[in-house]
Amino acid sequence: MKILKSLNKKIFSIQLVCFIIFIPAYGEEKPIDIWNIKKKDNQVISEANISTENTESTNQNSVYELRAIKQKDIIKLDEEYSSKEIKIVGLYDPSEYGLSMDMWSNSDGTKLKNLFDNINKFDLSDDASDIMHISLLTNAHSPTKNITEKEFMSFKSDWLIKDANLELIEEYLIKNQILNLHPNLARYLVDSYLSESNVKKSCEFFSKNSEPIEDEYLSKFNLYCLINYGKNEEAQLILDLKKELGFEDIYYENKINYLFGYIDEVDKEVSINTILDFHLAHRTNPEFTYEPSQDTPKIIWKYLSSANLLYRIQDLEITDVEKISTIEKAVNDKNYSEEELFEFYKKFQFNINQFLNTKEAYKSLSSIEGRALLYQRTLLTEEPKLKLEFIKILKDLFISEGIGDAFDLELKKFLGEINIDDVPSNFTTFYNNHLNKKEITDKKIRYNSKILHQSKLINYFNGDYAKSKIEEDLDKFLKKIKKDKKYSLSKKDIIFLEALKSDGIKISKKYDSLYEIKKSEMPADIQTLIDNNETGAALLRLIEVIGPDKIENIDEDTVYFIINTLNQLNVDLIRNKLLLKVLPLKV
Repeated sequence: MKILKSLNKKIFSIQLVCFIIFIPAYGEEKPIDIWNIKKKDNQVISEANISTENTESTNQNSVYELRAIKQKDIIKLDEEYSSKEIKIVGLYDPSEYGLSMDMWSNSDGTKLKNLFDNINKFDLSDDASDIMHISLLTNAHSPTKNITEKEFMSFKSDWLIKDANLELIEEYLIKNQILNLHPNLARYLVDSYLSESNVKKSCEFFSKNSEPIEDEYLSKFNLYCLINYGKNEEAQLILDLKKELGFEDIYYENKINYLFGYIDEVDKEVSINTILDFHLAHRTNPEFTYEPSQDTPKIIWKYLSSANLLYRIQDLEITDVEKISTIEKAVNDKNYSEEELFEFYKKFQFNINQFLNTKEAYKSLSSIEGRALLYQRTLLTEEPKLKLEFIKILKDLFISEGIGDAFDLELKKFLGEINIDDVPSNFTTFYNNHLNKKEITDKKIRYNSKILHQSKLINYFNGDYAKSKIEEDLDKFLKKIKKDKKYSLSKKDIIFLEALKSDGIKISKKYDSLYEIKKSEMPADIQTLIDNNETGAALLRLIEVIGPDKIENIDEDTVYFIINTLNQLNVDLIRNKLLLKVLPLKV
């Protein structure tokens, strides 16, 4: 500290001088117990980030360089950095997918904004998400018409947060070194890791970043990471510099000073304003406890769960309605175990009449008791139709309370015990929508030599066919079809043939009479996007069409124009993946 104070005196004796340290950062009848339960407004600091390339190593001495620069020079540098345009930001080589770096260049920002708004209304299926990944993360110039680069980058950031693929987000930020361009995305990443009690993973992110950190929250997080790695001198230097520039955060400084070892007792105040604040309270208090409420942010619930700080639901009394309701909400948010909740429901005791007349009896009970009665009655029921009735009522009750996801895994388990042949027609939709069935893409392909789009010819899209061979075998198949007056080409057959034609596979004109394409089958707006070379916008339009649906569940006419669009865009890799889902028969 003496060294630091002496340094400060020399440097700040005449006027305030700012330091920039360009070193990479870290980084009712008598109840029956039938279950027998046993069981600032301050200016943004363009801060020094200090670290070592290998945070585990103690062999290398920390190296840091101090540069005293006049305030006007700092402002000039900041302005130059802020105005620096980043034209190419992404992960994938456009040539991998048949795209180009100009895929967004002709796009109208007004259309893009509308498309993004519509897409954000969906929880995209895996098929739509795959196309979104490729569309947004392919290296390409940003659109410029009716949209700013900042707006476009914000769309990317917002979608990545919604998609919640932490590994992908980290790769995107680190590969492009755009922490300052996407501070909200970077914050989401480190906060998500911290909510999983994974401090190491959070701090490793900073060690991979080479930019001076401008965002104050990320700056505080990075400073904490330095202390976490035992780099106290560097952390103290940064904190001193920040304070000289007006930084003040009493809560944060109190916790940090305790970690520095400057004070023996820390303020026991617990802030839930940020996950970092909450973590610091937990880290600095060996006797830390916190009782969450329904208003507690989800990320704090997640931290409590991952850090094993939640109270045991089995220790609650069935009369403690408020805490039980809080637990139900936490289960809905996937921060508490469904298994524990439903095991707790068994603690409620009901009389025989209530079990015999459950469909009416639950209505006269409190909402929690009603759900407990329905759950217990479901467990006691063997008859499929009656079981489905209780399950559906129970699911509807959860949904009406705004906690529908609290009855998710247990619901699938119940439905999994019911054979599809025993499901009444009026429950088929409910059964299919909620049962966690095996993905069709995991099933084996069964070839049918009598149907074109189910024949082995579809292996062409796997890359298993030479061009000359596919042309020869296709000609033989079409020759048989033309002789067979009973065979009529289906929409999927046509989709198959059009994809081959798009790839330059030659098909004799003598087969032209087998089918006819109507221009009206292609939506005019999509065709316009293709004709105007608005490739990125056309892909977004397809994502909007697919939305939450699996490609194999979409009607054939829609699949036709989806594939037709990809044919015209020459995006073969995406197209082939979709074709191998919709064409073959899988068993």
